[in-house]
Amino acid sequence: MLPAAVSGEIEHAARLLRAGRLVAFPTETVYGLGANALDAEAVARIYAVKGRPATSPLIVHVASIAMAKSLVAHWPELADRLAERFWPGPLTLVLEKQLQVQPEKYLIPAIATAGSATVAVRMPAHPIALALIGAAGVPLAAPSANRFTQLSPATADHVRRGLGDDVDFVLDGGRCQVGIESTVLSLTESRPTLLRPGAVSRTELEAIVGPIASAPKVQSGAHPSPGMHRRHYSPSTTLYLASNGKLPEKGKGIYLQHRHPPSRAGVTIHQMPHSAADYAAAFYHALHQADAGNYDWIAVDVPPGTPEWEAIQDRLERARSHGQDADP
Repeated sequence: MLPAAVSGEIEHAARLLRAGRLVAFPTETVYGLGANALDAEAVARIYAVKGRPATSPLIVHVASIAMAKSLVAHWPELADRLAERFWPGPLTLVLEKQLQVQPEKYLIPAIATAGSATVAVRMPAHPIALALIGAAGVPLAAPSANRFTQLSPATADHVRRGLGDDVDFVLDGGRCQVGIESTVLSLTESRPTLLRPGAVSRTELEAIVGPIASAPKVQSGAHPSPGMHRRHYSPSTTLYLASNGKLPEKGKGIYLQHRHPPSRAGVTIHQMPHSAADYAAAFYHALHQADAGNYDWIAVDVPPGTPEWEAIQDRLERARSHGQDADP
């Protein structure tokens, strides 16, 4: 049971959401910037505040499988198996959305899905998030609570520093425990397709559904999933991917070390955890700290290329400073 003070804040936040306002709230992955997913004007505010392109759809957060089913045209048996194993949790499922008015069905506005005929849904594994959706009584559209392309927020303070007064209320649930965004899996094709690697690994998914396909690179038009832009999750400071510890020769820098010692002295070293799960939990928090440190550059010791590191590899590739050499 949540403390009374937190419950009061949740009720206040729920009233704001029903009135078309924006509320930042914690999930186990990162903080989300939430709006009533059924209110097109409220959803448009998310895009405006984030500076998010209209081609990037939003994930709709639900408090139950029944609520998820109310958003889609068809709930396949495979979705049942995945939800039973991973929900509540950091897995988003992309399904054909409900397009016609029917009893006990919700119509998600086109703006929330980048005009596509599919919708991305997930049930977060955070008590405050679930309580908020329940209190609001509606599904919540919620991308990460940051400006577009910037670092995802792992704490309420990250949200406040990044969005300021542009968010109407911030629910503080402490530091996010999983630390990186959800995995996004599409069930709209003949073969399940991984649209975004995340906290649930490809190996874990394939244990349930068999071999899964990888998403093709998006060229233009609406994206089938969030997180598919070339540049994403980026600090303001220039970020390099350091192979075998090779660092830039000039400037004041910080090195997020994983396995390899730095190639030169005179840099600040931040030791990252060794396991993929612990690394993910520390990832954005470490980048926020580094970005605030008045460094000329951040160098990240590239983790292994094994399957459990796929999501981290994806985030680093999108976060690095494009136009710079990946290896300084």
